[in-house]
Amino acid sequence: MKRFLRVFIVLAIVGVAFVPSLAFAQSTSPGYGVDEVFFGSGGELEACSEDGQYCSKQSAGELTVGSTSSDRYEAQAGFNTTDQPLLEVAVNGSVDFGELSMSETRSGSASFQVRTYLARGYQVYLVGTAPKIASHTLAGMGSALTPAIAEPGIEQFGISLRDVAPVQVPDGDFSFGRAMAPYDQPAAYAWVDAADETRAIAESDKSSGQTNYTISMVANMSNITPAGHYTTSLAVVAVPVF
Repeated sequence: MKRFLRVFIVLAIVGVAFVPSLAFAQSTSPGYGVDEVFFGSGGELEACSEDGQYCSKQSAGELTVGSTSSDRYEAQAGFNTTDQPLLEVAVNGSVDFGELSMSETRSGSASFQVRTYLARGYQVYLVGTAPKIASHTLAGMGSALTPAIAEPGIEQFGISLRDVAPVQVPDGDFSFGRAMAPYDQPAAYAWVDAADETRAIAESDKSSGQTNYTISMVANMSNITPAGHYTTSLAVVAVPVF
């Protein structure tokens, strides 16, 4: 009798942790904080009408744009800067592997994007379990440091963030997100439940423009994998770093 194994995965945002730093100060040390600074050939950070009905930024010329940093500070340059910290996350997709096969690896993908401003970067966690039924959970692939190759006929579930490389928007001069081990190798996958609760899957070590990530997923069955409708929900959680 043919055994029926169907796998369905839903991705969602369940929470974004955010801790503001020193009342949104853009530049700080233990002894000072600077909310807004202006260097240029002339202008104002904010010019408002007498009745306060409208305001605008003014400048006679922009000398530089983008970010600069060292081990002890980070600054954003350009007209369109603000003193309001930002952490933005969007998730798109669910995955239905359909019926698993002994002879062919099933695969699917979902995506998420992250950007942050006025932070020392961010970390992204994927919280949840491998697809399961009441009596059985699909075996995770690889280890906490080393991914594995998909092999039909062996029970497996795993993900990778490098089958499709992260896309920096607008480019690598402004966006810096990257995949983390063991999910950072193309054509190799991992899922380690105990580590996934505490291990980041992606990060940036500085304020970053938008990075688009693709989560590639694979699943295989063995000849002793119990039949059933396997499901799971995975939550993308982004945390800023200050």
